[in-house]
Amino acid sequence: MARGKVTIQDIADALGISRNTASKALNGSEGLPEETRNKVIKKAIELKYKQFSLMEPDNVQPKSSRNIALLTENLPNTSHFGSTLISGLEKRISAEGYNLSIHIIREIEQNALTLPNNFDVGNVDGIICIELFDLAYSSLITSLGIPTIFIDCSAHVCYPEFRADVLLMENENSTYLLTRKLIEGGYTTLGFIGDYNHCRSFNERWVGFNRALTEAGIRLDLTQCVLDKDHLFFSSPGWTDEKLNDISELPSAFVCANDYIAVGFMKSLKNFDHSIPGDIVICGFDNGPESRIIEPHLTTVHIYSNEMGVKAAEMLLSRINSPEQPYQVSHIYTTPIFRESTPNIG
Repeated sequence: MARGKVTIQDIADALGISRNTASKALNGSEGLPEETRNKVIKKAIELKYKQFSLMEPDNVQPKSSRNIALLTENLPNTSHFGSTLISGLEKRISAEGYNLSIHIIREIEQNALTLPNNFDVGNVDGIICIELFDLAYSSLITSLGIPTIFIDCSAHVCYPEFRADVLLMENENSTYLLTRKLIEGGYTTLGFIGDYNHCRSFNERWVGFNRALTEAGIRLDLTQCVLDKDHLFFSSPGWTDEKLNDISELPSAFVCANDYIAVGFMKSLKNFDHSIPGDIVICGFDNGPESRIIEPHLTTVHIYSNEMGVKAAEMLLSRINSPEQPYQVSHIYTTPIFRESTPNIG
């Protein structure tokens, strides 16, 4: 290889692939096998290409740093399930003598596929990712060779190619049960609200919703759903009103991807003088504080957040101690809670 600045062509030549393929892998383009993407990123680290020059090729750690790094796009607030989850997580790893450092991944870092400035690859024993759903950035994290667990993940992750453990709340069956109960209660036109490609959890909830409809022989009417990209939800003050106004005939029930979405649409339904549950029923997911404050109280699904934090810590500690064990995809059971927004179906 010629001396001087490393180029994408150098990486491509070293791997025997096209420059276009190497470029797509480094830029996070979709459509590439995860194995190819990881090989390109590892070679970029090895050849010290641009931002990858700060990473160690094999990430060999001569001794334990006793540090666990939590990476997240948004630090969960006190009403988010992640806040309780982090509390349980930190207590568990602290009991084993590990410290927890938190790193916020900014949009500019995700787009450039760079690590935070305060993230020291050589001083991390394990990584926990929460609310980190970008597939290309997730691939960057797994390519570091550090034991990693994702608490929820990209909806587009293909598990056999994903080099990390994954922990989720149980989504599909609880949403299936809620939807089936609604159907048994006489609600035969149902709409889903949420971006089912936002994350794996939303995707599994969408699958559970559709499974209940299919088993009941009910055809899904997409005109009665709101499936926009997640970043558009509540992007402007009147967004939910506009989306409801676009639905020519409302369904008899809405199943929402989470409580935050459900509460937002309950307020808009009231703006149009629709009675809940008189004219339409609605349910969410998460059992957040807002579900118990809104009137009528919201039917939802309870997540055992603290227990999920403890389980995530145990899975990561097990990975640190036995890095060659098979990767795991685990679900923690959830519990449907029937309230006044869906009467007579519990």
